[in-house]
Amino acid sequence: MSWSTRELAELAGTSVRTVRHYHDVGLLEQPERGSNGYKRYGVAHLLRVLRIKRLSDLGIPLSRIAAMGESEYPHESLLTLDAELAATIERLQRVRMELALILRQGTPTDLPPDLAPIAAEFTEADRAYTVIMNRVLGPTALNSLREMLTTGNATDPAMDEFDNLPADADEQTRAKVAEQVAPYARKLQTTYPDLTAVHDSPVGPQRAVQALALALKDLYNEAQFDVLLRVNRILTATD
Repeated sequence: MSWSTRELAELAGTSVRTVRHYHDVGLLEQPERGSNGYKRYGVAHLLRVLRIKRLSDLGIPLSRIAAMGESEYPHESLLTLDAELAATIERLQRVRMELALILRQGTPTDLPPDLAPIAAEFTEADRAYTVIMNRVLGPTALNSLREMLTTGNATDPAMDEFDNLPADADEQTRAKVAEQVAPYARKLQTTYPDLTAVHDSPVGPQRAVQALALALKDLYNEAQFDVLLRVNRILTATD
């Protein structure tokens, strides 16, 4: 008794295309051909297709099934699959928890739920810059950032002038705002010395510094960026 490719596929609950693919990737041996030139499959082929299909349904990639050979109980591969599924479930549970917080708080999705409600009160530029910081900074700086945001030190009256500074502000106004902002910047520098740490950045220190510098220049208007440069010069001069 033998079966054609179509009959084998129907018995195994799969498709002719899938059976042919198993041949192409080396998972299923080619059968003998009958006198009419058509492939003739036997029980061994059916068992092999059923085993491949079962392992595939369990989530084991075809490439890994090929490496198992004819083993009926691929212990190591099943352990690996179980560990991968456990990691996936854990990730999905974290995602669900974050989604629940986002839905409850009604906050944007581009920041972690613990930062989003605070950053919602920022200017558009500050919030965008916080998004980039959250991506390029490592655990050291991010811990300082979270502490700064959650303790209420992320705002200061001096920053009101900065936030409202028009792009065409004159020299005198820029200098005045820089002098007002410098003490606040010094306070942050002293209180949170790790806020600018980039040694453990996930993108590397050099790329992190470059990304943050470009973000400052792109997100803030010309006068604001000039004030930031002035503040940096003031802090450097007094170090």
